[in-house]
Amino acid sequence: MSHRTSPVIPGFGLTLGYTISYLALIVLIPLGAMLIYSLQMTAEQWWSLISSRQVLFSLKLSFGTALFAALLNGVLGTVLAWVLVRYRFPGRRIIDAMVDMPFALPTAVAGIALTSLYAPNGLIGSLFPFKIAYTPLGITLALVFVTLPFVVRTLQPVLADIPKEIEEAATCLGARPLQVFRHVLLPSLLPAWVTGFALAFARGVGEYGSVVFIAGNIPLKTEILPLLIVSKLDQYDYKGATGIGVLMLAVSFVLLLLINLLQRRLQPQN
Repeated sequence: MSHRTSPVIPGFGLTLGYTISYLALIVLIPLGAMLIYSLQMTAEQWWSLISSRQVLFSLKLSFGTALFAALLNGVLGTVLAWVLVRYRFPGRRIIDAMVDMPFALPTAVAGIALTSLYAPNGLIGSLFPFKIAYTPLGITLALVFVTLPFVVRTLQPVLADIPKEIEEAATCLGARPLQVFRHVLLPSLLPAWVTGFALAFARGVGEYGSVVFIAGNIPLKTEILPLLIVSKLDQYDYKGATGIGVLMLAVSFVLLLLINLLQRRLQPQN
């Protein structure tokens, strides 16, 4: 006699249907409409668009600065998360709250503030013999600012779940600090670090508000892909704007797929 087992989550069919419907309305239908609209372009128009010097430069600039900013935040965010989790000091709660400031601050306001500070005549920019604003360095700086919380907030709970006793035991057994980090902490931190890196990278690729001011928007020098899309829309070139959007979507999907596959390989085996 067979017995039917009840599902762990009641109403699975209803919740699954709601999830799929919500995902379709918010994500799949808009992306599908963009793909369908881009099919109005001929193969020659597609090739002319994606092979143009302006688009290729903006593609390299957007993904290059986003990648570098995500890697830099991978280091800075790890150190910051470690300090906030492992140490207790005056002002810790204030610093912890300030980590989320890029989430609460409008990106346009952040861009204006960064530009005024790092412009050649700005409070900080005037101290350097080279330009920061209106260069790829300024774009990277803005992306570091807006994507830092993703790495910190992803690593904090993982670090909090690692008992200090494990590190102390490894130290008592003669392990050096670098060995403790490599063999004890890194296996647990690496999957979360890759997740934080992927979130920061994805946010950086599509960032517009905080970058548009400090970039200077100089064609073939500091023009990012989101700005190029807006420029196409201002010129009523909707097909060109949609084509660039599809190009960004395709490249981002491939990169994020590779990152997710890497994350799965890094997951500890049970």
